[in-house]
Amino acid sequence: MRLVSLAVLSALAAPAWAETPFPLNDSRFDVLSFGNPDEVLVNDVRLDLDVDFNRKTLEGTAELALKRIKPKAKDLVLDTRELTIKEVECFCDGRWKRITFDMGTADALLGTPLTVHLPDGVDKVRVHYRTSPKASGLQWLEPVQTAGKKQPFLFSQSQAIHARSWAPLQDSPAVRITYSAHLKTPKNLMAVMSADNSANKERDGDYEFIMPQAIPSYLMAIAVGDLAYQPMAGITGVYAEPSVLAKAAAEFEDTQKMVVATESLFGPYRWGQYDLLILPPSFPYGGMENPRLSFITPTTIAGDKSLVSIIAHELAHSWSGNLVTNATWGDGWLNEGFTSYVENREMEVLYGRERAVMEQVLSLKELNEEFATAEPRFTTMASRPDPAEGEGSQTVPSQYTKGQQFLVYLEQKFGRERFDPFLKGWFDSHAFQSVTTEDFVRYLDENLLQKAPGTVTLEQVRAWIYAPGMPADAPVHESDAFKTVDAQREAWLKGEKKAAELDTGAWIFHQWRYLLATLPAELSLEQMAELDAAFKFTQTGNAELAHAWLKLAIQKGYKPADARLKDYLVQIGRRRLIVPLYEELAKTPEGRARAQAIYRVARPGYHPIAQGTVDKLLGVKA
Repeated sequence: MRLVSLAVLSALAAPAWAETPFPLNDSRFDVLSFGNPDEVLVNDVRLDLDVDFNRKTLEGTAELALKRIKPKAKDLVLDTRELTIKEVECFCDGRWKRITFDMGTADALLGTPLTVHLPDGVDKVRVHYRTSPKASGLQWLEPVQTAGKKQPFLFSQSQAIHARSWAPLQDSPAVRITYSAHLKTPKNLMAVMSADNSANKERDGDYEFIMPQAIPSYLMAIAVGDLAYQPMAGITGVYAEPSVLAKAAAEFEDTQKMVVATESLFGPYRWGQYDLLILPPSFPYGGMENPRLSFITPTTIAGDKSLVSIIAHELAHSWSGNLVTNATWGDGWLNEGFTSYVENREMEVLYGRERAVMEQVLSLKELNEEFATAEPRFTTMASRPDPAEGEGSQTVPSQYTKGQQFLVYLEQKFGRERFDPFLKGWFDSHAFQSVTTEDFVRYLDENLLQKAPGTVTLEQVRAWIYAPGMPADAPVHESDAFKTVDAQREAWLKGEKKAAELDTGAWIFHQWRYLLATLPAELSLEQMAELDAAFKFTQTGNAELAHAWLKLAIQKGYKPADARLKDYLVQIGRRRLIVPLYEELAKTPEGRARAQAIYRVARPGYHPIAQGTVDKLLGVKA
């Protein structure tokens, strides 16, 4: 077992970053994994699994290829969570032979270590196992929970530490593996994985997959359901339930253009095919960057491409995150901050500078609101995750937008003519590697800072990364399109115009989102009703706008939105959209009771990850 004491964790997480001569994040030691890759490293996984919808289990074997880092190591330690381990074998003397293993003490967050006792010279083991019906990384949907309502559906969500709930492995982003799989499924369903899916377009219940590039375990992914496939342009295509497929293909038809734009900026796409899988509404995230096959929430299908920045974000992970990966979850800004930056550059190339600036302004507004109430340690870019606080301790908002703005800061200081080749060089020189924050700081110093002395100092870089909050010289963004919104909003608030008279005909989604984000706290119910009558916010089909309006409706007690709020919370499982609404409801005793009543109806349709969050928020026992 490879855990450290809470006292040591507290010291590592101390905000006084400048008082120690030692860099905070320069270790690949992963407090969220039991694995011992420094002794015996798993570098390839071969899965052979039966997908059983009746029992809601995966059952079969995981064959692990090993590299002995320490030749005399006697044990292989793997991460598991609620797996039933039947037996373990090694490939010895030309045949498979049963060997001994031990299951350690279960931890509520980390799962249970599996220690395999290795005979001398063994470099391959096979684990026979079965998953739990409640595996945290799998969701088994009944037909009624899908778009088609006729067939069941299975999908995985392995990030951050949920791969261990459906396969025994070293579940750390510092460990990269190639993998392959053989899946047996019901013959009327299609299986896909984050791998080469080219041979599996026909439904025959027997599927083979291979991922030849080395990836961290959190990027292993599986889905099985009533799926169809439609090619888009170039190397792109989309999987979805048949009733959703045409809408999804039309909404995301610019995906190939995104690939081309990103390649022109930061180098080649190195994964072969790039497909999208549109999941049922219970998917707990906007998207998941599984290589070759990004998992996408249907809430992005707005009908006007207004929410396609999520596609740009997941694609951008093909460079930042999938290609160059954070070594620990405390280094997560190396994934998400870089990806948010690359995403915004993609949006600028495809849709213009003004739209890219609007998206930055909106992101910064959300970040500043979160920072206003967050503990200072959650406003640093790099951090040490603490097992005592749960998995959410390492997913801080600053890893996304603050990380993005740090890269914007460097871009502005050095100019794109220097910064773009630098970033491309980072991706090229660290391709298929897992890196720490200080790996990047060293590369930055050698390849950018030292080549333009006096432009940015190492002290300024580390202040961005390790100090709380936003630096005083952080970039400032202004949008002329939002100034237009400001003028219309103020004319309405001053009584100079009725809501229906406002000049909004040319507005795009981002301007409507900005309007709702900048309405005053003293807004009256009469004003809410006037806005709703003029712009039909309660019935909008745009999930992001609906979220903003419903949050405002809860705050103001706007009863005409009550029915939509219940429907919204029951029909959507995306955490970013539902959790803030439950939080807003829970601020009053009456609201908490209402939230609990809605949640009793909605909970069965939520993913286990979302259930865990809302259970804790509302004090609900599973």
